[in-house]
Amino acid sequence: MFICLSREISVQAEGVILCVDDEETILDSLDMQLQALFHQRFIIELALGAGDAWDILESYDCDQLPVLIIITDWQMPVVKGDEFLVEAHRRFPTVVKIMLSGQANPQAVRNAEQNGGLFRFIGKPWKAEELHQAIQDGLAEGGVP
Repeated sequence: MFICLSREISVQAEGVILCVDDEETILDSLDMQLQALFHQRFIIELALGAGDAWDILESYDCDQLPVLIIITDWQMPVVKGDEFLVEAHRRFPTVVKIMLSGQANPQAVRNAEQNGGLFRFIGKPWKAEELHQAIQDGLAEGGVP
């Protein structure tokens, strides 16, 4: 079951940032940081793994509000982050993809770059400024100021 903290769609929201990790504490940290950085600009969705992420992506695929950014861990049960990003890229090629991980191996990162449209890799523990800059850069590259 996915965590849907921000589903009440704000009229000010420009899109959705989806965070995928198997650790609730990481998702809680991301949620707090992203809410502080972007306030009401984006809806922040949290998924405990790839299965929950697909549910969220498919729900927004039918809505008017676009998913703009996916931030995912690599080390997750069932589906690793690079595998998730490869499939996400196939289905949602315009979404900016960021991997946030403390355990990703170089081959997985390379796979995500070559086949999953990985925009940026950030190691854990991350700095809020680094994540903020990666999101800003990704949005700018995708045409969102």
